[in-house]
Amino acid sequence: MNKKKEILIGFAVGIIANTFGTLAYILLFSDLSISETFHAAVSQGHVGSLLALGAILNLVAFFGFLRIKRDYRARGVMIATLLTALVILYYKIFA
Repeated sequence: MNKKKEILIGFAVGIIANTFGTLAYILLFSDLSISETFHAAVSQGHVGSLLALGAILNLVAFFGFLRIKRDYRARGVMIATLLTALVILYYKIFA
């Protein structure tokens, strides 16, 4: 397949895995609803921590792609993880 397409697929998987990880963390460990938890995290300055905990699922996707020898998809997951790290850095510095 085309390398750019493989990287894009990996990037999409990384973003989706991060989203599901964040939602799973909220549903498992928060007594509030999803929107209330997010608003509380914003007001208390914990959005970065919430996103970082959600990014743990990216490890599964990354090593899963490496295991089945889909290196370019793993590269896309890594790019999504780096983007998440930049968003976390933004929230830590500017918010």
